[in-house]
Amino acid sequence: MTIREKLEERERQTLSPMASLSAESRGRQFPAEPCPIRTEYQRDRDRIIHSKSFRRLKHKTQVFLSPEGDHYRTRLTHTLEVSQIGRTIARALGLNEDLVEAAAMGHDIGHTPFGHAGEYALREICPLGFDHNEQSVRVAERLENDGKGLNLTWEVRDAIRCHSSGCPSAQTFEGRVLRYADKIAYINHDIEDAVRAGVLDPDILPKECTAVLGETKSQRITTMINSILLHSDGDVAVGSEEEEAFLALKDFMYANVYTDRTAKREEQKVEKVLTELYEYYLTHIDQMSNFYVQLAYQDDPERAVTDYISGMSDEFAIRTFEDVFVPRKWHVL
Repeated sequence: MTIREKLEERERQTLSPMASLSAESRGRQFPAEPCPIRTEYQRDRDRIIHSKSFRRLKHKTQVFLSPEGDHYRTRLTHTLEVSQIGRTIARALGLNEDLVEAAAMGHDIGHTPFGHAGEYALREICPLGFDHNEQSVRVAERLENDGKGLNLTWEVRDAIRCHSSGCPSAQTFEGRVLRYADKIAYINHDIEDAVRAGVLDPDILPKECTAVLGETKSQRITTMINSILLHSDGDVAVGSEEEEAFLALKDFMYANVYTDRTAKREEQKVEKVLTELYEYYLTHIDQMSNFYVQLAYQDDPERAVTDYISGMSDEFAIRTFEDVFVPRKWHVL
């Protein structure tokens, strides 16, 4: 019996009936020999972590565009916090922690530069539309490894596709855990970053929310996790009181931080930058990297240009815009 088979047997013996067993995965896009050491979901986690798309998350905005300072979240640190919260919930519910971790690591690999401002801009620009959850699946299936993709399991791709609000629920309980973990993470770390940036006074957080959820980030996360553990009977769910308070806190953040003029004063420039880059590359296909040039001719130019721009980091997008549109000084010898 291999190490992987021992781990699979341990899953059968210890996990909840609600859990997704790695040995019973629906499979990958393309057949692959099993790893003798890692389960299928552990293998997916490693494939994502070692991908270029995952590494670029370090240089992509979470909320504040190119913030000065080392302590603000990036898309990468957000991903790690989602994973930590999701794994805590999964472990306590007896679900497959490896599946939650893999999906958490991959849930934002298709995110745009400049956070959701970039996503909204590409959605308006691209005739085919744009949603970062769908793009994350596209990255995993079509764009990584020079078109070979990551060949992830069906369960991980389903959880990634369904993690955003407004999407159908994931088919696995682990995927449903991911959706909650993502929300819990971003609301709470965005509060902390907004306070650090001087955009938000913590004393004005709605008292009806903090009375239920807690005054501190740690208290709020713990309250939400405990509520999920208490109310997840037959499905992953949160208590009505906690959910009402959490949704009110989310509405407060949208009214006071996500649309705040001070925090988002640079966002009107995002649409300009991405629109100009989109129109430029659509008429200069050969100026993209070779893989995307080939993709433009194989698939669709508009889709390929959107793929190329959405994969950029904040700094690369700005630098590319400057290289293309900002005149350079003459150097006379």
